[in-house]
Amino acid sequence: MTSGTDTEASALGYEQARDELIDVVRRLEAGGTTLEESLALWERGEELAAVCRRWLDGARARLDAALADGEDEPRTGAGAGTGDDAG
Repeated sequence: MTSGTDTEASALGYEQARDELIDVVRRLEAGGTTLEESLALWERGEELAAVCRRWLDGARARLDAALADGEDEPRTGAGAGTGDDAG
């Protein structure tokens, strides 16, 4: 595929890329396409899968960062004390 198609795929949101990938898979599974069409669909599917992977990797990194930040903050509320409050 051309680099223009790669750029277009990179600009897609996760849901858009996922939905188009589902359509590509359906078309490949249905058959009835020429070898060239099948190869083009496969290549497009690979591009879309990479876009989805990047979105998911980014989401995982953000979640990991948020969880790590939460661990660094002091805990407040029930059960957060040391038990030294009784006087």
